[in-house]
Amino acid sequence: MAVPSDLIVSVSGIRGIVGAGLTPEVAARFAAAFGSTVAGQRVILSRDGRPSGEMLRHAVLAGLLGAGCTVDDIGIAPTPTCGFAVRQLNAAGGIQITASHNPAPWNGLKMFGADGAVLPADAGAVIRGLYESGAFARAGWDGTGGTRVPPDAGADHARAVLDTVSVAAVAGQRFRVLLDANAGAGGPLGLALLADLGCDVIANACEPTGLFVHEPEPIPAHLGDVAPWVKQHECAVGFVLDPDSDRLALIDETGTCVSEECTLALAVKYRLRQQAGAVVVNMSTSRMNEDIARAAGCQFLRAAVGEANVVALMRSASAVIGGEGNGGVIDPRIGWVRDPFVGMALILSLMAEERKPLSQLVAELPQYAMLKTKFTVPRERLASAFAALEAKWSGARADRTDGLRLDGPDWWLHVRGSNTEPVVRVIAEAPTPERAADLCRDAGAVVSG
Repeated sequence: MAVPSDLIVSVSGIRGIVGAGLTPEVAARFAAAFGSTVAGQRVILSRDGRPSGEMLRHAVLAGLLGAGCTVDDIGIAPTPTCGFAVRQLNAAGGIQITASHNPAPWNGLKMFGADGAVLPADAGAVIRGLYESGAFARAGWDGTGGTRVPPDAGADHARAVLDTVSVAAVAGQRFRVLLDANAGAGGPLGLALLADLGCDVIANACEPTGLFVHEPEPIPAHLGDVAPWVKQHECAVGFVLDPDSDRLALIDETGTCVSEECTLALAVKYRLRQQAGAVVVNMSTSRMNEDIARAAGCQFLRAAVGEANVVALMRSASAVIGGEGNGGVIDPRIGWVRDPFVGMALILSLMAEERKPLSQLVAELPQYAMLKTKFTVPRERLASAFAALEAKWSGARADRTDGLRLDGPDWWLHVRGSNTEPVVRVIAEAPTPERAADLCRDAGAVVSG
């Protein structure tokens, strides 16, 4: 069975519009393919709050049970809690039903291995092959799996996060905090965690109904109505989650939305105070993290774009923290998934230790401007375009781990082909917006030929 043309298949799962590319039949078939790869063992199942999640839950259950799996259904839960539960309950893998930050008509499946990390490319390719061939396990009448409701994985997840910081130090500041969960899966856990950290919480859309109150991607452009509440309620910080709660956006005490790149940088700054060690980010994440790591005398590494790639390099380097510049913090003490809850704890700890407002902490980070652009370019022209870019900036350090990344003295440029459309993404970071714009324009002219 071919993958529907309007279904997006990524390294670790699938995503599509419910009733179009993503149907119950597709979900059940992918779940059966996944269940076949874990030989009918225990699988964790969870979902974000989208209304379509209940329908897809039944389809995924059918696929897993039909493959002979035992399913621990933890209900509506954040994506990092699913990954945490896989490890905590010694499961063979997990499936989170979510479309992450996509709009309401979308949903999908995100798949985890036995290590609690999203599947790497090779494992994802095996599942896709089984989906297409139909050569997955089908249990007989006496071999189908069963379901159970395990202990509260969310509470255990929160306790693990609290163990990473000094609760007393944070609680002593009695921070007032705005939490905007946008009706996603992270509201209940976020409220509980912040209460345990001694915060006075102003809650916005923290019931996980999946009925979003603003656009689901937590970027400044979508938070214009939310940001002023932080100042109005005299909060020290605003925390904003995406629907499946694997990204964390920040609003400072003045009601100003902070670049999502700063989330990881602030977390890295505090984590390296706790323990020196390697830091891993992807090729398109801000240089702020590199500057912070170098200043702390720590190793800094870059992986190809994609959570699975960052995690793989974090493991090999025994990194103490890593992540992606979309607000994704990965702390191996908790798990191998982007986790906004440990991000909140680390950032509140930094605020408590420094006794400075968030706006000042952000202003004290290394200052860069980033610009993300894209150009329509056939994939077959990429090789010659990369060679031309290297020639144009011959003094820059070139890295072809993921497309082409060029590093200059105080700037970088990352050019990579999209996996889903005939475009080339061109991202630049430099000390000023003007310099970043110049880099993108000049690189775009080269790749467009």
